[in-house]
Amino acid sequence: MIDAEQIVTLLGDSLTAGYGLKPTESLPRQLATRLASETPPVRVIGAGVSGDTTRDGLRRLDRDVPPQTDLCVVALGANDMMQLVPADHVRDNLLSIIDKLRQRKIPVLLSGMRAPPWFGAYALAFDAVYPDVARAANVPLMPFLMEGVALHPAYVLPDRIHPNAAGVGKMADALAPYVRSALAALRAP
Repeated sequence: MIDAEQIVTLLGDSLTAGYGLKPTESLPRQLATRLASETPPVRVIGAGVSGDTTRDGLRRLDRDVPPQTDLCVVALGANDMMQLVPADHVRDNLLSIIDKLRQRKIPVLLSGMRAPPWFGAYALAFDAVYPDVARAANVPLMPFLMEGVALHPAYVLPDRIHPNAAGVGKMADALAPYVRSALAALRAP
């Protein structure tokens, strides 16, 4: 049930935690700014932990996703990819996260991740996980959270991995319409 205020929780890793950034530059804060004019109002809660894999997110989900969440954006998998966690494990963890959220009656927006092409066969298997999970679980999918940001020097920190404030701004711009659409679908009769 949707109250006067809609709560969106971002369950993620360093990309949602704002690694290397000021709190005001983090994805939850920048997304909240993009959604500030929504009716009913939207409050964005950050549940990102740097270094987390899909398995870690599954383990802490009950603790970190508040029960009053109207929509949970699941934005995990970057660390699985960096650690070459088998794609089928990533898939199983994401499906378990979605199932656990469904048991709590919390709708999901899945935010995809992609492996760089030099990961070869692993990249092909990993990149297929998110569309497969979205289809299997029948949840909306944002194909790639870091579209136009990943591997672009102007949008990443000196580590060449994490987005800088401008990169997070691009991510928030891209994510906001997916969140609006998912929230609108919840309000539809």
